[in-house]
Amino acid sequence: MSILHTAGEDEAQGAVAAAYAADRSALGYVPSHTKVLAINPEAFEAWKALQGSIAKSMGMRRYELVTLAAALGIGSRHCRLAHGNKSLKYFDEQELLRISRDYRTAGLEDAEVAMMDFAVKLSTDSAAMGEADSRRLRDLGFSDREIVDITLAAAARNYLSRILQALDVDVDVPPTLSKEMRGALLDPLDTRLPVAD
Repeated sequence: MSILHTAGEDEAQGAVAAAYAADRSALGYVPSHTKVLAINPEAFEAWKALQGSIAKSMGMRRYELVTLAAALGIGSRHCRLAHGNKSLKYFDEQELLRISRDYRTAGLEDAEVAMMDFAVKLSTDSAAMGEADSRRLRDLGFSDREIVDITLAAAARNYLSRILQALDVDVDVPPTLSKEMRGALLDPLDTRLPVAD
């Protein structure tokens, strides 16, 4: 539980109230992370703009796959649950269950597995990354722009996830996620995949 004092939904004003209203409209509730990040509403708006520009450039399917992989590498319960829920707009539940449990055996294309491996490695040992990591993406057909977008998406997830972990923000469980999906998203955090070479 974070020690930070956040504005209640009935007392939020200005940009904070707008952030709360946007989440209520999109999600049906205001997540804990929004309440904490809205303490600095200008930075929160900048984060949302960055996130939106990356997702728009790479497409939502790829964006969510990279986000789920980066969240796996970081060990972020917050982002695995939140983006598992968001991913149900782009994947049917059975496919997402397979991806969440082990994306390497989920029947994804080689290129999708490679970008997820890249995101996991960036999130676990970015200092060990080199030309070979980007070369694998290039060899599977990704353009320079796509390689940069994959990197931006994974790095941006590190930014947000680490903030939430450092501030001990409560983990929200989206109410529409099934128990099976929650398990599929969270169980791999206890036995993280090894980094692919």
